[in-house]
Amino acid sequence: MTDPTPGQSPPRLGPSTIAIHSGESRQKLAHSITDPIICASTYTFANTQAVIDYIEQKQQREEYGRYGNPGEDVIEKKLAAIEGGEDAVLYASGMAAIVGLLMTKLSTGDEIIFFDECYHRSREFCVKHLTRYGVVTRQVKACDYEAMAAAITPQTKMLVSESPTNPHLSCVDLEKFVAIAREHQVETLIDATLATPYNLRPIEYGVDYVLHSATKYLGGHNDLLAGVIVGSAEKLDAVRNLRGIMGAINSPHNVYLLQRGLKTFELRMQRHNQNGQALAEFLENHPRVEKVYYPGLKSHSYHAEAVKYMRGFGGLVTFLVKDADWRQTANVVDAVQIPRIAPSLGGVESLIEQPLVMSYYEQKPEDRQRFGIPDNMIRLACGLENTEDLIADLQQALER
Repeated sequence: MTDPTPGQSPPRLGPSTIAIHSGESRQKLAHSITDPIICASTYTFANTQAVIDYIEQKQQREEYGRYGNPGEDVIEKKLAAIEGGEDAVLYASGMAAIVGLLMTKLSTGDEIIFFDECYHRSREFCVKHLTRYGVVTRQVKACDYEAMAAAITPQTKMLVSESPTNPHLSCVDLEKFVAIAREHQVETLIDATLATPYNLRPIEYGVDYVLHSATKYLGGHNDLLAGVIVGSAEKLDAVRNLRGIMGAINSPHNVYLLQRGLKTFELRMQRHNQNGQALAEFLENHPRVEKVYYPGLKSHSYHAEAVKYMRGFGGLVTFLVKDADWRQTANVVDAVQIPRIAPSLGGVESLIEQPLVMSYYEQKPEDRQRFGIPDNMIRLACGLENTEDLIADLQQALER
């Protein structure tokens, strides 16, 4: 993209224009319109002085593959622009991203506070592993801001939540969340994987760090693993440094796949939003469905927050089958013909799962109850298939 005329503000570009062009040079190697895949573990210098110039002048070039790749630099700039942040640090997965951030920011004696509907692996890392290093994790009921404020101590360093949460799709009031953090001078992290930057922009409301599992909607094709933390360049400097030490980097080919997936990001999200809303409305009116969790429904507990902060409501729909035990619920999952039975979300193919079986099978019943995972819950991640086909498929599965 060309630079604006001196003295003029750059034009405000649309989501597709940003996703397609941000971070990329106008003219590329070999005059290619796409960025090349550079498979190099190390990068050479012309002479000793070139090494010294690189160190002293902090030149923007590569040295060793664990510290960066030319394609990675492009995608980080692109993701920062899409999210509206200054900088982004790309990781090998979403879990690697949150682990990298927390390991950078927390020390022995520090505390963090989670809303309790966060991804179970994120909670597990904090409760089972950070505790070994003397970091305390406190969990409070999702979207209970009084409880969160009351849990803060002088040792608290960060407030953490998803928005929407998984699988209940509760939506955080970002202004309240940030206000509590600022009052107590602690940092904030929002995992916005389910929303994406198309539907939600936490940084605009003062959130310090935004996490995405780029495996999901950002990549969009169920063919890569990646994660990203977006925030200010100053706050992410130490995060990037530790990533270089830990080596939680992405491969050049995965970076290429992510960049290619982002070219159609806005178009894909429009269909995900359309399918999610239509399937949620269909399910809410079906006699075999007890309850639907979807922020775009007026019946959803956090519909007001969703409407206030979100452009659209995504493709993930969670629902309960009426008067069904776990086996009868599994029969519905097994009866669908279009969605594949699998974890994850955000790809072109629709996926379906029973959280009891897929993620909580080895948990005790009381733990599943505590996390709000009943036997009759189904999580449907709408892909990009035609809306009417998905509805017809669910209709036949529910009526068997």
